[in-house]
Amino acid sequence: MDINILRQIGVVLGAVAFLAICWWAFSPKRKKRFEEDAKLPFADEQESTEKGAHESESRSDDEAGAKQEQGQDK
Repeated sequence: MDINILRQIGVVLGAVAFLAICWWAFSPKRKKRFEEDAKLPFADEQESTEKGAHESESRSDDEAGAKQEQGQDK
């Protein structure tokens, strides 16, 4: 077996692997899953901003309540 035949087999196997990966990645059956996975980093940010907004609201409510209590004590 000549080295050139091995190289040709390697090129063909590489091309087949590349086409298989492209077919797998761009298959319409997997499009919805990849779109959901693409949004995962932003899902954490939305949850943290919602929690932060909720916590800041509760803190401001607590601070307002504490100020009212202090005002009533005086």
